[in-house]
Order: sequence, then structure tokens, then C-alpha cells
Amino acid sequence: MATVKDIPAKLVAELRARTGAGMMDCKRALEETVGDLEKAVDLLRQKGAAKADKRAGREASEGLIGTYLHHDGKIGVLVELNCETDFVARTEDFKALARDLAVHIAATNPLAVRIEDLPAELIQRERKVYEAQVAEQKKPEHIRGKIVDGMIKKFYEDNVLLEQKFVKDDKRTVGELVKELSAKTGEKVEVGRFARLKVGEG
Repeated sequence: MATVKDIPAKLVAELRARTGAGMMDCKRALEETVGDLEKAVDLLRQKGAAKADKRAGREASEGLIGTYLHHDGKIGVLVELNCETDFVARTEDFKALARDLAVHIAATNPLAVRIEDLPAELIQRERKVYEAQVAEQKKPEHIRGKIVDGMIKKFYEDNVLLEQKFVKDDKRTVGELVKELSAKTGEKVEVGRFARLKVGEG
């Protein structure tokens, strides 16, 4: 295992390629994790998330529209991806995420971008359905609430864009992808809105 004094430049370069973080940040992360690449990736992601939190109050008024049209012409998607500067909006990473989000939305048909965007009455209706299902299973009273909460969480994971597993990499959620790009660019990055159209559906 590497010591703090002998972190190879190749390892620093590999970490930088994987995370997009600065050279010194990568070196420090490897020193803190004694050369463990995977732990260093996690450490930088954690620090990136912390930086993203500090950016929460800034306005993301730039960006672009990601588009996707299915090969048969029957499904089309527009998704607005926002950032703080036009410079970031023009980067290949930003353009690629916008395209990937459009493809993802075409495949998964989410109901909303965020949990808070879902109508309250929809969540209440789903909860009542789940409560009725659990009641029929004759589960003990003290665990019914937890089971219903788990079912609601699954509903969010299936129907809310930022909670969904990314179609190209199911080890990450769409929300995590957005946070990673925010950490990499040093800017607030967020999904504004989307529209998914399918021929025959009003």
C-alpha cells in the first residue's frame, strides 16, 4: 500500500480523470486515504457534495435543452438542464448529461423532476392504496407503517426523475449524476423541467 510520501503521479492522474477534480485535490484525497483509489473517489464525491451545498443559494439561469427523438418518431423528449454560466453549458460533459437525461426520460417516463413536484393528492392516494394492501396481508400493526413507507420510497424511485436509477448505470441515481457534474464544474447544476411526448397520448 502507498504511503503519503510516495503517491504515484499516475494514480493522481487516474483519480483526476475519474472525478474531474483538481490535481491538488486529488493528491490530498489520495494522501488522506493512503493511496486507496476507490476511497479517494468517495472522499472527493463527499467533498463535492459539500461544495454543491454551498452553491445552493446561487442562481442557475444558464443551460441548454437536451433532446431525444425515438427512431420510429413516436416518442420525443425535451429536458432543461441549468447551470450558472454559459461557459459550463458549452462543455461536452454538460451537453452529454443533457442528452443522456433526454434518453433516460424517454425510457422511464417519470412523473416529476423532484419529490416535492408531485401533487400531494397523488401521494395521499398512493399511500391509501398501500395501506389497504398491507392491511390485507395481516401484518403486525407496529410494522405496517414501515412497510408503507418503504412502498412510498419505491414509488418515488420509480416515478421521480432525480430518484430513479440511471438507465445507463443503475448503480447511480439521476440525482447523483447531476451532483457529480456540479462538483466537477464547480457550479450549481440542476434539472429545470422536462416534457415527454408520445404519439397517441394526450
